[in-house]
Amino acid sequence: MPELYAAAREKIKKHLEEIYGKRIGKEFLTRLFQLIEENIKNISCPLKKWDQHDIVLITYGDSIKEKNEKPLVTLKKFLSTHLENEIEIAHILPFFPYSSDEGFSVINFYEVNPELGEWRDIKEINKSFDLMFDLVINHISKESEWFQNFLKRRNPGKNYFIETDTESDLSSVTRPRSTPVLTAYNTTEGKKYVWTTFSEDQIDLNFKNPWVLFEIFRILFFYIQKGARIIRLDAIAYLWKKPGTSSIHLEETHAIVKLIRQLTEVVDPNVIILTETNVPHLENLSYFGKNYNEAEMIYQFPLPPLLLYTLHTGKSDHIVNGQNRYLKQQARARF
Repeated sequence: MPELYAAAREKIKKHLEEIYGKRIGKEFLTRLFQLIEENIKNISCPLKKWDQHDIVLITYGDSIKEKNEKPLVTLKKFLSTHLENEIEIAHILPFFPYSSDEGFSVINFYEVNPELGEWRDIKEINKSFDLMFDLVINHISKESEWFQNFLKRRNPGKNYFIETDTESDLSSVTRPRSTPVLTAYNTTEGKKYVWTTFSEDQIDLNFKNPWVLFEIFRILFFYIQKGARIIRLDAIAYLWKKPGTSSIHLEETHAIVKLIRQLTEVVDPNVIILTETNVPHLENLSYFGKNYNEAEMIYQFPLPPLLLYTLHTGKSDHIVNGQNRYLKQQARARF
């Protein structure tokens, strides 16, 4: 058993018990540690995180198309022909079967959208480039097997979603979109109101059920085995819900990010955790963690438009002032 895993085992157990208490039983821990052990990579090369030479290209799987060819095959040809000496990492936005939101309403986390290609096409790209995958962790498509099972009150899925009484106090919930917090669905046991942060097609997962987190860990390890060097945690800020609160940036959410970081360091210490939180700068910085033990990278959404403005106008005043302001905020920040 690798030393890092042996040292981390008790820490992982304690951390899970702090979040879930008695809901973390012997069976859960046994299965989780078995899952970890099955996925630990034997890393013989030096740790590879990132430096100034690591340039990331972000693209949809079908951003480039060629007639009578799967888009992922075309993307591989384009990257190899034009960018092999220019970039190190390709971030292919969700390339899984989906039902809406440009891929961010995932139907099946384990499959490649057949309209784009196959896993072997992802593997071919990975031969020349490192990869970033999206772990769309907050929600899943209403067309997914899990949610269809929920409607039929079957497992797996029956207890994977957040059923909430319409009388619950949701007045303080932070809304990223104008759609309702709750959406009504007819199940075999009658009408149920479920939490839908982003749309009626994107059903929020219930992380108060530790077995949901277990399934997410299984998906995380699968992506690592498929070559992901960077894991982008999509919409992570909204992960844990609690009526009567803003349901954003809750302590449990930060605790789960910390757990994901711990597990990836055990399974493959070269993997980088990146959080996607489109929120004010100080809130964004909080995802580094109090002891820098959460995300290793965070999105900085204001930077791209500032950079484009600078390139377009030839004036650097806004980007310089913005970065100076961020540095001052970071110096004052107490995560």
